[in-house]
Amino acid sequence: MTRTLPAPVAAGADERFGPRLWGLLLVLAGNMLIDALEVSVAVVALPAIGTDLGQPPTVTQWAMTGFAAGFGGLLLFGARVVTLLGRRRVYLAALLAFAAATVLSALAHDPWLLLATRLAKGFCAALTAPTGLAIITSTFPEGRPRSRAVSVYTLFGAGGFTAGLLLSGWLTETSWRWAFAFPAPVVLLLFACGLRLIPKGDDESAPKGPDVPAGGAQSAPKGADVPAGVARSAPKGRGELRDQPPPGRTRTTTTRHFGIPGALTLLGALLALVQGITQLPAHGWTAPQATAPLTAAVLLLLLFRQIERRSADPLLNTGPLRGNPALIRSAIGAACLNGSYLGLLFVLTYQTQTLAGWSPLRTAFALLPAAAPPALTALASGRLVARFGAPRLIVAGATCAFAGTMLQLRSHAWPLDYPGRMLPTLLLVGAAFVLSFAALNMQAMSRLAPADRLTGSGLYQTAVQLAAVLAVALAAALLAAHAPAHGAGPAAAAAACRPALTLVAALGLLGLLVGLTGLIRTRPPASSPSPHHGE
Repeated sequence: MTRTLPAPVAAGADERFGPRLWGLLLVLAGNMLIDALEVSVAVVALPAIGTDLGQPPTVTQWAMTGFAAGFGGLLLFGARVVTLLGRRRVYLAALLAFAAATVLSALAHDPWLLLATRLAKGFCAALTAPTGLAIITSTFPEGRPRSRAVSVYTLFGAGGFTAGLLLSGWLTETSWRWAFAFPAPVVLLLFACGLRLIPKGDDESAPKGPDVPAGGAQSAPKGADVPAGVARSAPKGRGELRDQPPPGRTRTTTTRHFGIPGALTLLGALLALVQGITQLPAHGWTAPQATAPLTAAVLLLLLFRQIERRSADPLLNTGPLRGNPALIRSAIGAACLNGSYLGLLFVLTYQTQTLAGWSPLRTAFALLPAAAPPALTALASGRLVARFGAPRLIVAGATCAFAGTMLQLRSHAWPLDYPGRMLPTLLLVGAAFVLSFAALNMQAMSRLAPADRLTGSGLYQTAVQLAAVLAVALAAALLAAHAPAHGAGPAAAAAACRPALTLVAALGLLGLLVGLTGLIRTRPPASSPSPHHGE
């Protein structure tokens, strides 16, 4: 059995990391990168999956939405599991399960097996995403060392989507299965390193020494960039990820404490809703193929509500939302931004590969202008918010996103006009993420008490992921409903995507309107200086 090493020794007076600290950081940041690229890997590979499995976009969209559903639908449950079982054991188990699901997804010849593996990988991300930053903040001392570690972690997460596009475009040229399989050996390597480097528990996580303050985990430095979906470390108390069970609980906690019934009903409702939406184009509103899953979604949501109401420790704790309009506006704005972004990429991939016959690699390079800018500017996002204020940046970003999607609705001739039409759209969408993504995250957390930051962050990230699920499912349904007939002319091919693009533009408009309400609410009196931060 591999022996677990003591927690890495923190940086000394010169604030340099030793080899073990760098090793731990690379394990955590590497896993963050893998989680981020999982979505972009599927974007470019979807047409190839549909061709290989003989399925329409309404089925192949599960390769994207399955991961987001597992992530967003089980994120709150994942945080509960980590709280009760401990960071180290859950993190390592999630890495192994992720690697196994990766291999199975690459071997899948049935779309429903592919969905199951994508759900499993999303759940693994729900276990590791809230935990990686918590391990960093409990291991690296407060100040510049921790800020540097958080910056590296953020940079890897921001770069993951871009890396996934390029790798998927390259590997899908051979087979989409290679694009889905390549994370497995990387994750196994991270697991092997994590066995030796991830600390056992809170009593070991904070190195003792003259250069490290006693007391273990402390809050992340003010102004440090925190990836969406992971909260800053909180003091002991409600909402914190702990390695030991809360007082009064034991390791033999019952399923009621884990919240398994609530987690399963919420996930089931989400999957049934997506299934019902994607069945509408082929069968209509009155056919049982569509009405049965939609009805099941409603019943499961009602059951989830009853389970949560009767639970002494519900999964969906809406306490941080009460009296916190900044968190509500940020969650809606981020959901609209992410949903419109992934919906747009889904439609553009359909246009370029299915309708225009582009290769996966060409499509990947074509989409880079939307994915690369956020990665290149990730480390400067905190300075942007400090200088211009979150509300202004959110409105500016939402304006760019809406303008980009509106460009796609202009009347145009077929074939695709990349330099005059698609490229400006992608550049505007990339600018939207540069301007507003970090601002939305920081505004969401700005009014939360330290004990509520994990819960608030979970609600925020759940909204972001669920919007991606529904936006892509709706876009797939609209594409299927308006697919051009075989042999249709250029005008029919151009018109086929218009309803889906209208949906994407509507999401962008909603995000802009919500952002404008925040700008109005936070406008200072004439005698007051302009705020540097949002609500």
